[in-house]
Amino acid sequence: MNKQFHIIEGMLYLRGDEGIDINELSAVLEISKKEAARMMDEFIEAYEKRGFHGIQVVNFGGHFKLATNPDYIMYYQKMVEQSKATLSQAALETLAIIAYNQPVTRAKIEDIRGVGCDAMVRKLLAKALIKEVGRQDSPGMPILYGVTDEFMDAFSLTSLDELPDLGDIVETTSDEDIFDTRYQENKEGKANETVESFEDNQ
Repeated sequence: MNKQFHIIEGMLYLRGDEGIDINELSAVLEISKKEAARMMDEFIEAYEKRGFHGIQVVNFGGHFKLATNPDYIMYYQKMVEQSKATLSQAALETLAIIAYNQPVTRAKIEDIRGVGCDAMVRKLLAKALIKEVGRQDSPGMPILYGVTDEFMDAFSLTSLDELPDLGDIVETTSDEDIFDTRYQENKEGKANETVESFEDNQ
């Protein structure tokens, strides 16, 4: 691959699930949209000819992104199911922000947290705790995220109305403690979530 192909690959990695479109590629590389479209086609063709095919470039609604090869989905599912790691504090913070602000874009999540959250969003998507619920009607059409039924089950909720009012806990609870919880998986790889209740703020 040439230098510009390397740049495209890096852009796709940095943008994660949001992906990039031809307009952005054209602006970043300072080339015409026609040239950008041609270059993306050539990049995808070159990418498919590599010796490794666990990752592919997909086009969803004009947004190009890196995705795992569906031919090996059984292995990726097994990897996720066998994971016994608990959710990190950063992942729990991200999950809390999505739960309280859905539907919400990744940019909004990062604005609230003050740091990048691409890795956290990917982790939560892999664990099926959040999902894509649409796209925001704004430049770039960013993805909107919301929580899943699995999230509701994991936190023993029948409705999001059961979440504590942030106004009632913000004075005594730090951002790190929005979800005082543990999330783990059993030996069979089947989700076995245990959740502790929010601390009494009285």
